[in-house]
Amino acid sequence: MSDSKQAEHFESAQVVKTAEGRQYHIGMAPGEVAPYVLLCGDPARAERVSKLFASVELERRNREYVAYTGLTDPGGVPITVMATGIGTDNTEIAVVELSQCVESPALIRIGSCGALQADMELGSLVISTGALKLESTSDYFVPPGYPSIAHHEVLLAQMEAASKLDLSWRAGITATACGFYGAQARNVPGFKPRFPELPKQLESMGILNLEMETSLLLTLASLRGIRAGAVCAIYANRHHDVFIDTATKERAELDCIKVGLETVELLARMDVRRGKEPFWRPSHGI
Repeated sequence: MSDSKQAEHFESAQVVKTAEGRQYHIGMAPGEVAPYVLLCGDPARAERVSKLFASVELERRNREYVAYTGLTDPGGVPITVMATGIGTDNTEIAVVELSQCVESPALIRIGSCGALQADMELGSLVISTGALKLESTSDYFVPPGYPSIAHHEVLLAQMEAASKLDLSWRAGITATACGFYGAQARNVPGFKPRFPELPKQLESMGILNLEMETSLLLTLASLRGIRAGAVCAIYANRHHDVFIDTATKERAELDCIKVGLETVELLARMDVRRGKEPFWRPSHGI
């Protein structure tokens, strides 16, 4: 193969697309992804989110990636919700491929987590100001010390949304693990974790919650120069070793979804108010 042919082959293998021009894993193409995107792990949650849209214009399913694009209300804000499956490796694929479909998406995780602080209640929400990286996926893009922080516009919109909806929430640092059992120091018979004191150590650092996607999302968003944030419902409290009941879980998930949807509405208004300026400021109003 000639040098020119090798280069052509190399370039064509960087972002893999189907013959129809769709991103290989998520099955989406330019024009099918809205500028505001909600991300969740569970495909069933993505479907539940879509039922709160005023209209659904597109549904796409490929592997664990399930997506719906529509409007938040009649004549309202274009929005996409996508389920990514569990973990940072799946999230990496979603962020990279979504960014090939729309130039500057705002990516907002609506997930679940375990609380680390004793006074945090099951069913309440955590808005991530930043994340401690206990995963390695992001290390293939940036050094370990690269900050994983939420975009200030998304963060402020999330706080405003949760307050407007009169929900119980806290904002602070999240820890992102690369697995559910050993990586989160769950002591399961036959699978003893290597670092059993991890939850207590994180608690002593003032970290609010532990989950499996946020640090990768925030890191890649900063690297790409796009906006991202995360809000998670508390399904467990690791300090007290308790797990949420079904009724509270369903309510908490809906609260988290509502914050995500309201955040999108607020971001859209902020984008109009700031005009051509690079960042929204409080003086622009909402």
